[in-house]
Amino acid sequence: MMNSSPRSLHSLVDKWLAPTPATSIHVTRFRSTSSLNDRYVRVETARQTGTMAMFFFRHHDGWCVFPPINSRMASLSRVWV
Repeated sequence: MMNSSPRSLHSLVDKWLAPTPATSIHVTRFRSTSSLNDRYVRVETARQTGTMAMFFFRHHDGWCVFPPINSRMASLSRVWV
Protein backbone atom coordinates (compact mmCIF):
# COMPACT_ATOMS: atom_id res chain seq x y z
CA MET A 1 0.00 0.00 0.00
CA MET A 2 1.37 3.40 -0.91
CA ASN A 3 1.35 6.28 1.52
CA SER A 4 -0.94 8.97 0.14
CA SER A 5 0.29 11.76 2.41
CA PRO A 6 2.56 14.39 0.85
CA ARG A 7 6.26 13.74 1.27
CA SER A 8 8.24 16.75 2.33
CA LEU A 9 11.84 17.24 1.29
CA HIS A 10 12.78 17.66 4.94
CA SER A 11 11.27 14.28 5.91
CA LEU A 12 13.11 12.50 3.08
CA VAL A 13 16.43 14.13 3.95
CA ASP A 14 15.92 12.99 7.55
CA LYS A 15 15.05 9.47 6.40
CA TRP A 16 17.83 8.94 3.86
CA LEU A 17 20.71 11.04 5.19
CA ALA A 18 19.91 10.87 8.94
CA PRO A 19 21.51 14.18 9.90
CA THR A 20 22.57 14.76 13.49
CA PRO A 21 23.15 18.00 15.39
CA ALA A 22 26.87 17.52 14.69
CA THR A 23 26.44 17.19 10.91
CA SER A 24 25.34 19.79 8.44
CA ILE A 25 23.22 19.34 5.33
CA HIS A 26 23.80 21.44 2.22
CA VAL A 27 21.81 21.83 -0.97
CA THR A 28 24.56 21.73 -3.58
CA ARG A 29 22.49 21.77 -6.76
CA PHE A 30 18.89 22.48 -7.69
CA ARG A 31 16.71 22.88 -10.72
CA SER A 32 13.28 24.40 -10.71
CA THR A 33 11.21 25.13 -13.78
CA SER A 34 7.52 25.71 -14.27
CA SER A 35 7.10 21.99 -14.85
CA LEU A 36 6.82 19.67 -11.85
CA ASN A 37 8.64 17.05 -13.93
CA ASP A 38 11.76 19.15 -13.87
CA ARG A 39 12.38 19.92 -10.21
CA TYR A 40 15.17 18.36 -8.20
CA VAL A 41 17.73 19.13 -5.52
CA ARG A 42 21.05 17.53 -4.65
CA VAL A 43 21.62 17.38 -0.90
CA GLU A 44 25.00 16.62 0.61
CA THR A 45 26.43 15.86 4.05
CA ALA A 46 29.90 15.01 5.35
CA ARG A 47 30.47 11.60 6.95
CA GLN A 48 33.54 10.05 8.52
CA THR A 49 33.80 7.87 5.42
CA GLY A 50 33.46 10.83 3.04
CA THR A 51 30.80 12.96 1.46
CA MET A 52 27.35 11.48 0.96
CA ALA A 53 24.96 13.06 -1.54
CA MET A 54 21.52 12.25 -2.91
CA PHE A 55 19.16 13.68 -5.48
CA PHE A 56 15.53 14.29 -4.54
CA PHE A 57 12.90 14.80 -7.24
CA ARG A 58 9.64 16.73 -6.99
CA HIS A 59 6.47 14.81 -7.89
CA HIS A 60 2.89 16.09 -8.01
CA ASP A 61 2.31 14.64 -4.52
CA GLY A 62 5.63 15.50 -2.83
CA TRP A 63 9.31 14.64 -3.02
CA CYS A 64 10.85 11.26 -3.90
CA VAL A 65 14.27 9.68 -4.51
CA PHE A 66 13.23 8.62 -8.04
CA PRO A 67 12.47 10.99 -10.93
CA PRO A 68 8.82 11.24 -12.05
CA ILE A 69 7.89 8.61 -14.63
CA ASN A 70 7.39 11.21 -17.40
CA SER A 71 10.89 12.53 -16.82
CA ARG A 72 12.38 9.03 -16.86
CA MET A 73 10.56 8.11 -20.06
CA ALA A 74 11.74 11.31 -21.77
CA SER A 75 15.33 10.53 -20.77
CA LEU A 76 15.06 6.98 -22.09
CA SER A 77 13.58 8.10 -25.40
CA ARG A 78 16.48 10.49 -25.94
CA VAL A 79 18.95 7.63 -25.35
CA TRP A 80 17.28 5.26 -27.78
CA VAL A 81 16.65 7.72 -30.62
